[in-house]
Amino acid sequence: MRSERLLSIMLLLQTHGRLPASDLAERLEVSVRTVMRDVEALSSAGVPVYTVRGPHGGIALLPGYRTNVTGMTADEARALFVLLSDHAHTELGLGQALGSALRKLMAALPAPHRPDADLASRRILLDPVRWRGGPARPATGTAVDLAVLQQAVFNDRRLRLRYRHGRDNRVRSYTLDPYGLVNKAGVWYLVADHRGEPALFRADRALSAGILDEPVRRRDGLELADVWDGLRRHIDEIPAPLPVTVSVHRDILPKFLRIHEADLAGPPPATDQRAERVHVQLHFRSLGAAEVLLAFGTDAEVLAPAELRQTLAHKAAEAAARYAAGTDHR
Repeated sequence: MRSERLLSIMLLLQTHGRLPASDLAERLEVSVRTVMRDVEALSSAGVPVYTVRGPHGGIALLPGYRTNVTGMTADEARALFVLLSDHAHTELGLGQALGSALRKLMAALPAPHRPDADLASRRILLDPVRWRGGPARPATGTAVDLAVLQQAVFNDRRLRLRYRHGRDNRVRSYTLDPYGLVNKAGVWYLVADHRGEPALFRADRALSAGILDEPVRRRDGLELADVWDGLRRHIDEIPAPLPVTVSVHRDILPKFLRIHEADLAGPPPATDQRAERVHVQLHFRSLGAAEVLLAFGTDAEVLAPAELRQTLAHKAAEAAARYAAGTDHR
């Protein structure tokens, strides 16, 4: 769009000073003639832009004229370029447009801020999709300041981490070579190598962290996005051998599908407004993983497999018996 191009011209001139029309045309991927028309439009709009003819000429802004955009701080630039890793704009069909806009802004940023902005786009990822298999467990807070992990990531330093594992509650210590931080559906993770092998550490399970005075030892040619993709696939793409059919009440269907989006065995079912209940096909890794369906009570009835129906019936009967017995349990 022309408005975006006019802004890009102002930012480029503000950052680089006088530039030949051919240079601007190459950066903006338009013709020199288009650049000159845009310069005339800026001048008509009151922007103090002028041209200098000759072999050492070009296009420039009057000294002292500034826009507010490149007055951003290093932290603001870093925060902005984290957007490059967000999947949302891709899902909306805006991935190419956002990437193009941020590349133009990168070219117009003050030179001292460019390394920070580029580093942020390679060291922090945002992944809004929750893990497959059960409701997302929210972050619980951590004894470690996330800024310490971030400092190790941005300064390319090794990290000493004391960590409590979720699977067995044991505390272990690790010397790590971090690639970056990932926010997965609201929970922060540290992606790092441990003894040359990729590993994932949930930030709210870290008990202490210390930055070592040693340069990081990452594997050659790998970036955070590469390592994260491998770890994510290893967790998310484990086969789910248990097919489950659930009869879901129409009133809670949107909520049910939102919570179990990652467990769907196919496209979401079409909703018939005349039907009181809708059949939904899911896949779970095990009977234990499928027990989360009990949380919906009678609004989500498991039809198959029979073994899961029996398990849920047993658990429901246990809960009913406990509540029927009263509250005086010492």
